[in-house]
Amino acid sequence: MGVLDDALVITGMGCVTPLGIGVARYWEELLAGSCGIGPITRFDASKLPVRIAAEIRDFDPESYFEKSVVRGTSLFMQFGLVAAKEALAMSGLEPASSPERVGIVFGTALSAIAEISQTGQHYLESKTKKIQPHFIPSVCNNMGAAQASILFGIKGPSLTVQTACSAGGDAIMVAVMLIRSHLCDAVLVLGGDSLDCDIAISSLAQAKALSRANETPEKASRPFDALRDGFVVGEGGGALVLETARSALSRSAKPLAYLAGCGNTCDGYHITAPHPEGEGAARCMRHALAMAGIEPSAIGYINAHGTSTVLGDIAETKAVKRVFGEHVPPMSSTKGATGHLLGAGGITEVIACVQSIRAGMLPPTINYEVPDPECDLDYIPVQARKASITYAMSNALGFGGQNSSVIVKRYESAEWRLCLFACVGDIFFEHMLRENPRLLAWVYRVLNDILWRKGWSSHMM
Repeated sequence: MGVLDDALVITGMGCVTPLGIGVARYWEELLAGSCGIGPITRFDASKLPVRIAAEIRDFDPESYFEKSVVRGTSLFMQFGLVAAKEALAMSGLEPASSPERVGIVFGTALSAIAEISQTGQHYLESKTKKIQPHFIPSVCNNMGAAQASILFGIKGPSLTVQTACSAGGDAIMVAVMLIRSHLCDAVLVLGGDSLDCDIAISSLAQAKALSRANETPEKASRPFDALRDGFVVGEGGGALVLETARSALSRSAKPLAYLAGCGNTCDGYHITAPHPEGEGAARCMRHALAMAGIEPSAIGYINAHGTSTVLGDIAETKAVKRVFGEHVPPMSSTKGATGHLLGAGGITEVIACVQSIRAGMLPPTINYEVPDPECDLDYIPVQARKASITYAMSNALGFGGQNSSVIVKRYESAEWRLCLFACVGDIFFEHMLRENPRLLAWVYRVLNDILWRKGWSSHMM
């Protein structure tokens, strides 16, 4: 395979977040230090100890889909599918032109828990004990990917990843594996979650995982701050179009960033608590760095998992120190603004990394006001910061000790021209293969050496 089959690029992005719908709105509000957290409005939370969440407000699925689609999909699917529509439009990818070569990976933490809870309550209160026939298809975990396949005409591999709060990042890694296995040329990666239901809020509240700052919701999520008292449940959707450089070049698409590396590990420690020294998360970051073929010093920004829990923020801080030593790059958590978007967050936070590289701005950790001696890094407090960076890393960590890290790299037009040269060379060399294999091998060695010096080694993605 040629150089262009080794390089993976992001050509489209989409998101639905508590800050707004669409990448432009999301990014604008992140940089402004806005907060999407407020009182719960979707159900009566008056008797719960936690009455705040980061909801998607003013969301009308019928403005995006036919009524039949809305009836057959849960809210978490709808968030992901709306994000997917934006990502595909931005990318310009038309799956119908080669449907068997495009795949789907959907990441979700708790899928249709809200709809299951509501339907169960309706059944208990119903005299007829009848449930509408669309219930089972609308809550099956794989149906988000299935609906995307139907809506967008995608007929390649279709997988659902459910690895708690790292599901979005893990979905990206599964997409990489599909492309690397030559099963796809492009993959639509999407994630969605809606955890806005009373039984979930009650369970997490009793576990003392959630912030109880009901009177000041805009201050409730305060990652790495000494006054933090738990995370704030959020909801939303995120999507990326990931493809080989060859696929993108073949239709004159302009990449937004390179997907440089990713990693996945498990702590093997506890079902909810992270390893206290961040051992598993540190290994995960090292795996991603190794896949990207770069040293830790190359990373210019980290979008931290940073949920605003006491144990989690300390463990992640220790993990970052284990990997980066005395040269930790600026790091922020955007969950102060969005709350914890669960499976969607692993994708929306990668989008924040891509935007940071493209815009030369790093989003802040809002509500970081009182330093914690055990969280003593540069968390970009309160205000966005100008910075020119080449690589950014996103961490997503989840229950069960799940760890995900994704690294993205700046797109350079000069490198893209080099890629085009490589593409033409690939085609030309294929014709020469039978005539002069030794010459072909020599030219490939020279070309790969050039790409290595440009940061495009064969280990790059």
